[in-house]
This record gives sequence, structure tokens and C-alpha cells, in this order.
Amino acid sequence: MKKYILDLQVKSVEQLNAKNVLIKLTDDKPLPEMLPGQFVQIRVDGSYSTYLRRPISVNFYDSATNELWLLVAMVGDGTRKIGTVRPGDYLNCIFPLGNNFTMPQQRDDKFLLIGGGVGIAPLLYFGKLIKDFGATPIFLLGARSRNDLLELNEFEKYGKVFVTTEDGSMGVKGYVTNHPILQAEHYTRISTCGPKPMMVAVAKYARTAGISCEVSLENLMACGLGACLCCVEKTTEGNLCACTSGPVFNIDKLLW
Repeated sequence: MKKYILDLQVKSVEQLNAKNVLIKLTDDKPLPEMLPGQFVQIRVDGSYSTYLRRPISVNFYDSATNELWLLVAMVGDGTRKIGTVRPGDYLNCIFPLGNNFTMPQQRDDKFLLIGGGVGIAPLLYFGKLIKDFGATPIFLLGARSRNDLLELNEFEKYGKVFVTTEDGSMGVKGYVTNHPILQAEHYTRISTCGPKPMMVAVAKYARTAGISCEVSLENLMACGLGACLCCVEKTTEGNLCACTSGPVFNIDKLLW
């Protein structure tokens, strides 16, 4: 796909909790098409300690409203600076980058989309496209507590939502791999994004159950174009850059 470098205007900023913001971007021209699982590299302006762009997953793309949504976890100087933008500001973005989740092939395909923490971000747009296709998305979302669960009302628009929290404040207590929905249904495919230990556990479950599984890696990405080699992942095909060969990989290709 063609890559763009654009100054996108901030349409709105919503503080979801203490450390996560939802930024909606737009442009005076139609935004380019984006695929679920792709990401954006954002230039961080006005920071004295951040010299490299920050990768942010495409949370949602709406061609009707010409909006690109970015769910930003403010965990470092760069993302905290991005999180301070206000409506009317601009963010310089390189996008769309990376590959994408595999779309359903048949309407009776049943997808289980598993997200942890801010790793839920790419699953919202993916779930929407699965529903538009006519297949069935089921979401399993995990977080430390109910205050850390994000965009539940948005996910509920596109499929059934199941929740786990580590402290038991909402849904099933424990990790996503503890949820009984894993055993209660048969799935065509599992797609997951979140902390690596969570994805490794999901991959182990998928292998045991004989279910095709894709993971979206959150490796450190400095350039997003395969030049800096920060995000190299060991695979069955050798060392590959997660930003260009991924971030979405079938678990059969990973040495986990």
C-alpha cells in the first residue's frame, strides 16, 4: 500500500482514564484506506527528550466521517507529549504502515479477538470489518482492573464482549486465558494483541486447541520502515522486522 506523510488535524481528544487518551484525527481531503492491524508513526514535536517517532495502532477508521482514531497510552515522554494535543492541533503522521489481520473468508467463520490493556486498540476496527463482512466477532478483553478497561461501549457495537480483570473488579477474575469462553465455543481463528506474556499464553492455547492464531507484536519500532532494525523478531524465516513483515504474524511463523 502507498504510504503517506500528512499533518492530520486533531478533531477531538477524550481522556479515557488516568493514562489513556482517544485522539480522533481528520484531514481536509479523504483519508487513505487503512487495514486492521496497521499502525501510524507519529512525530513528537516540542519534546526535548524524544527524537524518534512513536508507533500507534490504528484503533478505528471511519470513511464516512473521515476520521482516524488513535488510542494512546501515555507511558513515556513521547506518548505523554502526544497526549497533550488539543482540538485544532496537528500531528505529523506516516501511515498506513505494516501488514494486517487476515479477514474472514466465510460468513460462518467465528473470530475470537483477545486484547490486553491498550493492546485492544487494533481489535476494534478489525471487529467492525468482521461484522460488516457478515461473520461473527467475539471479544475477550483483559485488564488489571475495571478502570483500565477501554472502549467497552464501542466494542459492544460489533459483537459480544467478555471481560477479565486481575483484581476481579469486573468480569472473570484472572487473565484472559482463565475465561470459560475459551472452552465454551469453537472458533475459526484467534487474533490477539497485548503484552507479550499474554500473547504467548494465547498462542499456547490456540496450538493446543488446533485453532489458527495471529498475534500483533508490540516490538519497539523507531522508523516503521524496516531501516533501523529496532523491532527485529526471530521467526522460522530468520530475523524479520516487525514493522514491515508484521506487526501481525501467524504464530506458526514465530519461535515462541
